[in-house]
Amino acid sequence: MQKSIMLAVAFTALLWVIHSAVVLFGLNQHALGVVPHDVSQIYGIITGTIVHGSYEHLFNNTLPLIILLSMLWYGYPNSRRRVLVLVWLLSGIGVWLFARQATHLGASGLTHGLFFFLFTVSIFRRDKRSVVLMMIAFFMYGGMIMTIFPREPGISYEYHFFGGMAGVLAAVLWHKRDPKLVEKPYVWEQQDFVDPDIERIGDAWKLDSQREQENQEVKQSVVVSVDGRPLSSYNQRGTD
Repeated sequence: MQKSIMLAVAFTALLWVIHSAVVLFGLNQHALGVVPHDVSQIYGIITGTIVHGSYEHLFNNTLPLIILLSMLWYGYPNSRRRVLVLVWLLSGIGVWLFARQATHLGASGLTHGLFFFLFTVSIFRRDKRSVVLMMIAFFMYGGMIMTIFPREPGISYEYHFFGGMAGVLAAVLWHKRDPKLVEKPYVWEQQDFVDPDIERIGDAWKLDSQREQENQEVKQSVVVSVDGRPLSSYNQRGTD
């Protein structure tokens, strides 16, 4: 888990370095964004995720990116690279093909893709790790389900939407690639387990009336034999 967090932090720190360079040197980050139907800027499908419009924009994506990317890298070691590439590319391609005529940039498409992957893959797998990761992601960022729809003019909901759809597709394609954890039974789940505390206490916790009732039931269940034939209790004595 530590390596996953460090990797996510390093990637997010790189985004901060890039935006700081844009601000310090007066660079035009919009030149790296996604402009729908602009063939001359089709490279924005790849570069649009790593640039942001402002420090506030980057700050809003920082914590979700660290947490969701750490979950992906920790929980799904066999499919994580495929998921990351698919979400990155399909979110950009979807924006380039179908989004409004504007410059779209930022890592929010990636964060939505990671969230929808974690959410959907847990439905398919239903193992403890997937469910726990999904519950944490949903508790913190469940609102992403609503932000794939139009809300504010200045926010690229298209990036959110196509990122989310890419995450769902990745979950459908690769939910079986990662082996499920072997569930080890607890000691008290074993059939031959005897709780030492209960064994030490014995029948001391029972009332006298309970002991008498149990003794009476034992007497009534004694099986005797008459002429080789069993009888269920003393009250059913008789011969043919």
